Amino acid sequence: MIIKCPYCGPRDVIEFTYQGDATRQRPDPASTDQAAWNAYVYDRANPMGGHREFWLHSGGCRQHLVVTRDMATHVISSVGFARDAVASGKGGDRP
Repeated sequence: MIIKCPYCGPRDVIEFTYQGDATRQRPDPASTDQAAWNAYVYDRANPMGGHREFWLHSGGCRQHLVVTRDMATHVISSVGFARDAVASGKGGDRP
């Protein structure tokens, strides 16, 4: 799989580290709602189609990225800096 880093250009996936789902929202840290924390930690969706994920370009520029990837075909439709996605409110929690 090739990921097109916005800073370094196209690179093999071996240079990257998967950091998790970019659509999850963490409960309020002060929350004592055990069900909400259990759902955040343990529940995982396995969607078909496009899905947003955090990746770290660990073998390159060390930037966190948001990659939109088709879960069935692994075709990547977009890649952007995580800082931009989080600032715009579209990135879920920080990696």
